[in-house]
Amino acid sequence: MSDNNLVAKIWSFCDTLRDDGVSYGDYLEQITYLLFLKMADEYSNPPYNRNFHIPVNCSWDFFLNHPLEGLVLDYMNALNILSDSGKMLSKIFKGAQNKIHDPYKLKKLIELLNEDNWVSESTDIKGDIYESLLQKSAESSGAGQYFTPRSIIKTIVECIEPKPLETISDPTCGTGGFFLGALEYINSNYEAELDNIEKKEFLQFRTFHGWDIVPSTARLCLMNLFLHGIGDLEETPEIEVVDSLLTVPKNKVKIVLANPPFGKSSTYTITNDEKLSKQEGFIFREDFWTTSSNKQLCFVQHIISMLETEGRAAIVLPDNVLFEGGAGEIVRKKLLEETDLHTILRLPTGIFYANGVKVNVLFLEKRKKGVKTKEIWFYDYRTNIHHTLKKHPLKFENLKKFVDCYKATNREQTIETWSELNPNGRFKKYTYDELILRDKLNFDVFWLKDDSFVDLDILPEPEILSQEIIDSLESALNNFREIVKSLSKT
Repeated sequence: MSDNNLVAKIWSFCDTLRDDGVSYGDYLEQITYLLFLKMADEYSNPPYNRNFHIPVNCSWDFFLNHPLEGLVLDYMNALNILSDSGKMLSKIFKGAQNKIHDPYKLKKLIELLNEDNWVSESTDIKGDIYESLLQKSAESSGAGQYFTPRSIIKTIVECIEPKPLETISDPTCGTGGFFLGALEYINSNYEAELDNIEKKEFLQFRTFHGWDIVPSTARLCLMNLFLHGIGDLEETPEIEVVDSLLTVPKNKVKIVLANPPFGKSSTYTITNDEKLSKQEGFIFREDFWTTSSNKQLCFVQHIISMLETEGRAAIVLPDNVLFEGGAGEIVRKKLLEETDLHTILRLPTGIFYANGVKVNVLFLEKRKKGVKTKEIWFYDYRTNIHHTLKKHPLKFENLKKFVDCYKATNREQTIETWSELNPNGRFKKYTYDELILRDKLNFDVFWLKDDSFVDLDILPEPEILSQEIIDSLESALNNFREIVKSLSKT
């Protein structure tokens, strides 16, 4: 059966369960539990003959052959037992709850998953199937701000160029999209080197380290990585269920790839002022540059703290980080002084499943003390660019010109060369001296003319135009909500 047909078959059953109040996210989580047991069962048979110490009353065979009577109760008991079994079992099943209370439908889902042999499929195929299910969930549930488009991930990874034996972290890892993008790049570009046992084991068990505050999301990340060949049914990569902002990073890493949550305000404020930290609602971080409850500004500081010297990062951030005053201005000044913030990619609306999202990607390297940013190259892939999720989705090919510009060995090439590599003059440099003179050190720069304000005959199609209006209204509404939240705290 093809990947698409298998995804369609599994996903279609979700409509049957929706009448029972099972959401898309709940359905995917139940699939994760059952799929793990199915694969453990397959690995226990020849030629693998591996024993993962699954309790007898929790095994795949037990539920596959279980009569309808008592099935739901025994499944609920099994989830509790597995959550206390340690190692990979506890990480997958911690806090697990059964959301399918109709025994007939639970049995049907078990039989549905049993129709295919998951272990016999290649890592790429079964991983892609699970990724497709995750994307379906994001599309259907509207939780799009937590699902970074694969085109953006591929673009970022192509620029960062991860290598074997480099540590890669994401402090808000979600379902592991950045990890899988980096994994695909390493497998594609360093296939021969991965024949080395040390490099292969490092990639499988020690390359990736992520954090997510939602247990169910961390669970999906673990399964996603496992199905792509990272970790095994006994040992897992480090995916911690905790708010990564609450503590100073214990270990420095070579690469950080992140798309922090878009909401600005937080239930707490992080400060580098020890006296202020004594007050309720404040958390002390001596490694931070300034006090803020803005999540993005906190994550920027946290990510810089995570990086080892000469480490590199790519961070997806909303527009407010580029122009917000107060703490925002302090953070931008520190970025210029303590990192080489060399490139900013400005992206259009219409590319996330959530409306009203305007983001940028900041590319930087953590340099030795005293080495500051000399210039920032901005790539404007927003002005006169129109995308929608269905009819005109953002693809990697749309950003290939940016990748070529980013990788140019000499960005100061002649105008003639740039005319081919840099169509419409989208790539533009601003020096440190130019930026430092801007009001509030504002990075929200534009230089291209918006054609829609010049010629009414070249307006976007009605669908695109209406979506951009919705995005603008949503963005304004989200900003207003954040202002109200901030005022309520004062």
